[in-house]
Amino acid sequence: MADFPRTCIENISVSRMVIGTNWFLGYSHASAARDRFIKESLGRRQIADILEVFLRAGVDTLVGARPDAPQLTAAIADAEQRTGRKVVTITTPILKVQEGQADLDATARMLDEHAAMGFDICMPHQATTDSLVDRRLRRLTGMDRYLGMIRQRGMVPGLSTHMPETPIYADETNLDVASYMQIYNAAGFLMQIEVDWVHRMIWERAKPVLTLKPMAAGRLMPLVGLAFVWSTLRDIDMVAVGVLTPDEAREDIEISLSLLERRGPAVELQRTRSKASVTPAPAQG
Repeated sequence: MADFPRTCIENISVSRMVIGTNWFLGYSHASAARDRFIKESLGRRQIADILEVFLRAGVDTLVGARPDAPQLTAAIADAEQRTGRKVVTITTPILKVQEGQADLDATARMLDEHAAMGFDICMPHQATTDSLVDRRLRRLTGMDRYLGMIRQRGMVPGLSTHMPETPIYADETNLDVASYMQIYNAAGFLMQIEVDWVHRMIWERAKPVLTLKPMAAGRLMPLVGLAFVWSTLRDIDMVAVGVLTPDEAREDIEISLSLLERRGPAVELQRTRSKASVTPAPAQG
């Protein structure tokens, strides 16, 4: 299998499919019971097995790396050793953005820790970014300070957001960012305005956009969710996908490649008794 198509975030080559980590960390966007199931099902070995599938297909970029997730960090190292391929890491820290010196010092220490982990790209979490959005003045108040701190530590800065205004205001004010992270899916799940508006926003951006939750956290079938994003994004944009098993990773990769190559996907369909009438009959001898 050829490597998955690629794009760039500034001078860093990244795969257009990006490995999401919500399923690894136990964030289901469904229920507390589902969260517990995820945490109980996925350990270091299981995560490494999934990452290995992605890396062998050339999907080598991961969003959600963090210092306080040692199991994930260890699994990344395991998969890198198995495949001989390095993971490009995107971290999304929640910064302390109050004006006091103590908070600024705490943010500096946090960013030092992320830089020491060797993370490549730092895109402050939407809990940080969106708290600084000023719709009246059309700017992200004070964000340039934190982006500068990221740049000083050798990481490429970006912005993670749930607000469609954020990338627009960042472009209008020439913030030093190399990419944006934005929720985008056919169901409109967790999106603050209509899908067509976010679609237009993505196409008008000066930088590549990493889109999140293409399958609406399991509410859309992979073919439906992935077909929408791959057919409506630019060649420079990315899609983050989260999976629970190596087979799910293989399916999402194959479905995505088939969509980009405009061919039928070579995946096994799930079967139930009700589908017997549409299953091809055995060949007659």
